[in-house]
Amino acid sequence: MKIVIPARYASTRLPGKPLLPIAGRPMLQYVYQRACLSQAEEVVIATDDERIARAADGFSARVCMTSSSHASGTDRIAEVVDIMGWKEDEIVVNLQGDEPLMPVSLLDQVAQDLAYHAEADTATLAAHLENPDQVFDPNVVKVVLDKKGYALYFSRSPIPWKRGEIHWADPVSPHMTSGFNRHVGLYAYRAGFVREYVGWPAAPIEQDESLEQLRILWHGRRIHVSMAAELPPAGVDTEEDLARVEALVADTPR
Repeated sequence: MKIVIPARYASTRLPGKPLLPIAGRPMLQYVYQRACLSQAEEVVIATDDERIARAADGFSARVCMTSSSHASGTDRIAEVVDIMGWKEDEIVVNLQGDEPLMPVSLLDQVAQDLAYHAEADTATLAAHLENPDQVFDPNVVKVVLDKKGYALYFSRSPIPWKRGEIHWADPVSPHMTSGFNRHVGLYAYRAGFVREYVGWPAAPIEQDESLEQLRILWHGRRIHVSMAAELPPAGVDTEEDLARVEALVADTPR
């Protein structure tokens, strides 16, 4: 198992996000340290920015410099796979650089899930949706599974649509969240599959929903989804998120 942390300096909401300080240390350092506590044999930070590379060198992280032309973190990981020369069946976990509180148990869980399901090309996680406000929230991606735990579809819309129970104009009551699963954006791939994936053009449904993982389903490949062993805190996208994480870190014994 390898972990790659794609880290870009550019960010629409928070420029320089991976290097923003949390309790005196860059956010990326927290992400890296979480990854190092997992069962991963190797942890690599993938970036195209020298500022991130210098910061990572400051906490002795391994850095792989990649192209600035990548459209996604998955494209960046594919370049790392080639540079590092990892074998086709090597399991690679994609850990985003804005997840400083990602539970270590989930990194191991998603990798083990892929190792166990030989028919899957990718593994990811989900959690039961508990907040009724998230049912119609397009920023909360929903996923529907088959009886064996393989993804049928991911969507920003409420799926499955509970005909007769929910309506676009009506507020959602707490009991209506039953049966909805929200996607937890942590992925494990086999290295050979990542190489194949980035050679495919974007799929129409991927473009419609703005969800990369739909490219996999569009091409008839399989994503296994297990229920997260614990709920991960939200990542950092806004100043408010950063303040929330700082408060949580301040309350954590060292």
